[in-house]
Amino acid sequence: MTLETQRLILRKLEETDVERMFLLDSNPEVMKYIGVPVLTKPDESLDVIRMIQKQYEENGTGRLAVIEKETGLLIGWSGLKLLTEEINGYKNVLDLGYRYLPESWGKGYALEAAKASLELGFHEMKADVIYAHAHSGNDGSNHILRKLGFQKTGEFTEPDGICYWYELKSEKYKP
Repeated sequence: MTLETQRLILRKLEETDVERMFLLDSNPEVMKYIGVPVLTKPDESLDVIRMIQKQYEENGTGRLAVIEKETGLLIGWSGLKLLTEEINGYKNVLDLGYRYLPESWGKGYALEAAKASLELGFHEMKADVIYAHAHSGNDGSNHILRKLGFQKTGEFTEPDGICYWYELKSEKYKP
């Protein structure tokens, strides 16, 4: 599965992405609102990649590597995954998520990649609703979700604070 936008290519994660994934997973700014510790060894990022590859096989979807066309570099990941563990009372629903290296922040990449993922979810996968969540303190992520048309429908508590729960129904989605 490969998606393409004006400036980005979204493709399945590969083991050769481990170095760039480790830059992401080991960065305290990137991981600030994630609720998991910063990774300290590249092997841990390889485990993450393998876990996501397993999601592709088992669920037919998972987060995708985001490659900047201009440089050919992995700048983060984005996309839909099936929530197989309950979050905020929801399970077996599609969840939009993304994570980017700080040098890619503020350039519209998260919005651009998310739109491609929503197109996939609503038009190819025929989803009626797509969910997302973000830490209440993560202003950038919350702004992106609202800009995409997501509606905040609730809050839940994680060990690191309050998270906002969002949903976007297919009939409300405007590409």
